[in-house]
Amino acid sequence: MKPLAVITGVGPGTGSALVRRFHQGGYRVAMLARNADRLQALAQECPEAFAVPCDVAQADALNAALARIEAEAGTCSVVVHNAVGGAFGNFLDLDPAVLNANFQVNVMAMLHLARWAAPQMKAAGRGAIIVTGNTSALRGRAHFAGFAPTKAAQRILAESMARELGPQGIHVAYLLIDAVIDVPWARKRYPDKPDDFFIRPADIADEAWHLVQQPRSAWSFLTEVRPFKESW
Repeated sequence: MKPLAVITGVGPGTGSALVRRFHQGGYRVAMLARNADRLQALAQECPEAFAVPCDVAQADALNAALARIEAEAGTCSVVVHNAVGGAFGNFLDLDPAVLNANFQVNVMAMLHLARWAAPQMKAAGRGAIIVTGNTSALRGRAHFAGFAPTKAAQRILAESMARELGPQGIHVAYLLIDAVIDVPWARKRYPDKPDDFFIRPADIADEAWHLVQQPRSAWSFLTEVRPFKESW
């Protein structure tokens, strides 16, 4: 039987590209996102992928979805947590509930995923948990109070997991995306930018695939990707 990858945040950009890459690489793919119609359309394109409509911010719904995946498809070899909750604003004006909601998506959903997947991977003696992040995981810019704290916590949780699970044969990596992703809404926001201003979702997916394929003698934890012209 083909190995199973579980991918969250399957939207029109990075998430869909991740599904296509792992499907191409010979995986069955469980796709998690709130938009059931999009998932079904992608399942038509990728026959070994199947839709699991779910709001990962809701712990009960997420755990039920994971139980369904295990019952119907078996244990997983790869988890990619790509779902993201984001909001921007001054910390004085921000509704605290927004920060909490983003924390549920970015941090708590990752925790639930890992607590479900890690025992399966331990039993197999191998596996990979990849988390997609961005530069907010490294710095708290003005007006990012509703977002950056959750991404920083996400990175630190992933690092803690990596240190614990690595010696047990499970590769945990944080893929930091320092770029504007090439999706339709970004093209509308930056209509005058050339193609090489953006990072292609397929290229992000290729890097996630590379992380999963890394030999044990040379594992990465923090990997950064950015277009060649990006200032950093």
